[in-house]
Amino acid sequence: MLSNIVLPTFMRPRARFLAQRLTEPRRFIQVVTGPRQVGKTTLVRQVLSTSNMAFQYASADEPTLRGRQWIEEQWDVARLMQRREGMKGVVVALDEVQKISGWSETVKRLWDEDSAAGCQLKVILLGSAPLLIQRGLTESLAGRFEILHLPHWTFSEMRSCFDWDLDTYLFHGGYPGAAPLIGDPERWSRYILDALIETTIARDVLLLTRVDKPALLRRLFELACSYSGQILSYTKMLGQLQDAGNTTTLSHYLQLLASAGMVTGLAKFSGSMVRRRGSSPKLQVLNTALMTAPLGLSMNEALNDGAFWGRLVESAVGAHLTNAQSAGVCKVFYWRECNREVDFVVQAGRSLTAIEVKSGRARGTPAGMDAFSAMFKPTRKLLIGRNGISIHEFLEKPVEQWVKP
Repeated sequence: MLSNIVLPTFMRPRARFLAQRLTEPRRFIQVVTGPRQVGKTTLVRQVLSTSNMAFQYASADEPTLRGRQWIEEQWDVARLMQRREGMKGVVVALDEVQKISGWSETVKRLWDEDSAAGCQLKVILLGSAPLLIQRGLTESLAGRFEILHLPHWTFSEMRSCFDWDLDTYLFHGGYPGAAPLIGDPERWSRYILDALIETTIARDVLLLTRVDKPALLRRLFELACSYSGQILSYTKMLGQLQDAGNTTTLSHYLQLLASAGMVTGLAKFSGSMVRRRGSSPKLQVLNTALMTAPLGLSMNEALNDGAFWGRLVESAVGAHLTNAQSAGVCKVFYWRECNREVDFVVQAGRSLTAIEVKSGRARGTPAGMDAFSAMFKPTRKLLIGRNGISIHEFLEKPVEQWVKP
């Protein structure tokens, strides 16, 4: 819950954004989503505690059984507060709401009852399983909600809060809850593996979504972390995983892992949407800690392994971009034709940015920037790393500063 961490300066704009939404005359359900341990609960609690509004906060992420009646009970408490507070306004905040079966239908009914009665109750929903949250929103709450997505913490955020340098961030990634443990590498690694990776897979993916082959999903996650930054066909993945499954299953499992904020598969950029969907994915972690923690390496050992550190640098650039994609800033692809390749292609509105990362790792193919430029006429071309924009500078700035007009 990050309850022991003071909300740093960099998160205040997000807090102000949420607070402003709560004070607007027109009511929308405010939905705060994102991976585990990115500060969703802390952000909402601090916004509520510093506002002038009464609130009822409750979490479904507890061992006791929760059902639709629990939502109604929390809602009724807020309604009673509303009667006492009059027009001042009251907020009901429900955390981990996706754990309750049929939550969206119950929220819709209660929301519509309040709307018909002229009740100005404000509502915040929090969830760490964005896929399930989105499903409930689109099925039942169309036209009634706004989303505030909190991705993994960036380099500038970790530096602001914990005074990290670039190498520390590249190795340890953007999990603020794990930051106090980096002085004890074994303990830090166990925390990432047990409290974050295993908890996310077990509680946000397997427990809440139908997965016929849970062992295959776990092995796919491990494979994606090991091959982050590399293009791998689904057929080759099946060979690596030694499973008799099919490519459709792998694609679905990769989508589930992406929705949980763990790993994703970037599609090949093409003028045809059909070709994009049928392309081999470029595997990409959304947090570099997912690459380093399972290996048991120290940071010095990783730094001395030039090939691995190069992959880590490129994956950190990719994570910076794909986390911006999850927040709706842009769309991220890769491009490859024969032996010509561009590491990342970023689409933001009508702007198209081609990005090449010079991470120091050996390349088997020549750069494809010229070929891509001739074919697609990108708005801008960026070289990150050696003789270009430094990794430090690229990661410390928001993605929109690099890819938007």
